[in-house]
Amino acid sequence: MKLMVINPNTTSSMTQQMAESCKRLIGPDVQLSVVNPTEGVASIQGRADGIAAAYYTLRLIEKADKEGVDGFVIACFDDTGLQAAREVASGPVLGIGESAMYAASVLGCRFSILTSTQRSVHILEENAANYGFSQRCEAVHALNIPVLDLHSDSSYKLALKRSREIVKQDKSECLVMGCGGMTHWQESLSKDLGMPVIDGVTVGLGLIESLVRMGLKTSKACTYGYPIK
Repeated sequence: MKLMVINPNTTSSMTQQMAESCKRLIGPDVQLSVVNPTEGVASIQGRADGIAAAYYTLRLIEKADKEGVDGFVIACFDDTGLQAAREVASGPVLGIGESAMYAASVLGCRFSILTSTQRSVHILEENAANYGFSQRCEAVHALNIPVLDLHSDSSYKLALKRSREIVKQDKSECLVMGCGGMTHWQESLSKDLGMPVIDGVTVGLGLIESLVRMGLKTSKACTYGYPIK
């Protein structure tokens, strides 16, 4: 089985963090690639960044699909280019945003999302509504730290403080980390908060492996049919 996790931005250090998080989930029969495009944007913080990143992500998926990759995870919480990716790939494609919200919805009655910057809040609220999770998502909150600054100890301390405030305010039962750059915080945040903390990168990988193992693929009957040439 060949799987690919794609960080849609060009920052290789973030991609490496994702690879480290995914290591513990890889089955013995899984060939996993964790990659990023070499062109596009260094981080995705808004719709313009998302559109720029989506183009190069789609090109990467098209190439990998021809090389026999069985399933893909798009590792940006905005689910950058997800719907279009389902058109070009023959195997299933998941976004970490949709995957994380799905997991949170079956682990607790209500969940909150903590994302990086304020400008992402409305995008994630729209996505939650489009995915049918509006009734389960209590709120989307911003940490107000740029994506590329999420690796520091001081950022984690601020995230923990903010998370505690959010959980108390929202009375949520799960916390969803709303950025792929937060993947390295999952275990620590879950332990410190004493509740499920959902990382879409690892959840997305687990789900895509299950779909491929069951032989399930994206329907090509209509909506996600291959692009018309």
